Amino acid sequence: MRYFCWVVIALLFLIRYETVRPKYKDGDKVRILAKITSEPIRSTSYQKTSLAGVTIFLPVFPEIYYGDKVLVEGRVKDGKITQPEKFEIIKEADFLSIVRKKLLDFYKKSFPEPHSSLVAGVVVGSKDTTSAFFESLKATGTMHVVVASGMNVTLVAGFLINSLVMFINRKKAIPAALVGIWIYSLVSGFNAPIIRAAIMGSIALFAQEAGRIYHSLRTLFLTGLVMLFINPLWIADLGFILSFLATTSLILFTKAFERRLYFIPALIREGFVTSLAAQIGVTPLMFLTFGQLNIVSPLINALVLWVVPLITIIGMFSGILALAFPVMGKLLLYLSYPLTTWFITIIDLFSF
Repeated sequence: MRYFCWVVIALLFLIRYETVRPKYKDGDKVRILAKITSEPIRSTSYQKTSLAGVTIFLPVFPEIYYGDKVLVEGRVKDGKITQPEKFEIIKEADFLSIVRKKLLDFYKKSFPEPHSSLVAGVVVGSKDTTSAFFESLKATGTMHVVVASGMNVTLVAGFLINSLVMFINRKKAIPAALVGIWIYSLVSGFNAPIIRAAIMGSIALFAQEAGRIYHSLRTLFLTGLVMLFINPLWIADLGFILSFLATTSLILFTKAFERRLYFIPALIREGFVTSLAAQIGVTPLMFLTFGQLNIVSPLINALVLWVVPLITIIGMFSGILALAFPVMGKLLLYLSYPLTTWFITIIDLFSF
């Protein structure tokens, strides 16, 4: 009976996938009117996004942002539109997306590059590939650190719970933390890794409230099923796949590595263990996809990961403060400059 249920689930997914999978042929002319649902990737020559199952390369200007509604017309080739015949922004982003844009502008104006891109990536998941710093991140295996991810959601959830219980009881703090998690997820780009972490974090908080045992692997699997039923096209999304591979590896190997690597100094042990465990799952796919492999990547991650939570917290609070008091927000953000300097120095040192 148990196996029959899994067969039914698999068949339902296949049916769902076939009904939503775009069936474009090379040369087909399409007209797509849709909302940007994840942070576009920017380079010096294009903006890259995905709409209606098609990867679209747009001109650098006008800039598009997560939450904008756009119209694109062009011909499909190999599942891509590389030279759109028409492109315009129909409607600007909603309130939360506008807040995100203001935060990005604040970081960009407050810090020089690559410090501003580092803070913007860590806090709200900005994907700016225009600088040499981006290539250094890829070479050192630390690109995942500079894009808002599941770690950020976990950090936000923990911070909210620990802060709220000082003022209200835990029963009231959990719903408030859930709201905070999803607001942050929306502001930070709402990509697949963020959504995965938000769902798992929500389930974990509900389990605490209900006094139930939280099973990480089972929750991860159910989260994947829910996400794929909502958007079956995520099955081919690299961010989705890497997020689940990394999380699975963390669940399976972190405790074993912690027991065996107890002799490493505490300051870098957690980062080293986390990176080493995660890379067991993601390294083969990363190598096949990008053709890059850095054997000292776990060490590099260990040296920089300890500053990421600090940069995230300072960046969040300074950004929120800057919405009302720009000068005070900038002064607070300056506290993160030594931390971003350390991060950038380590990356430059190992990016050979």
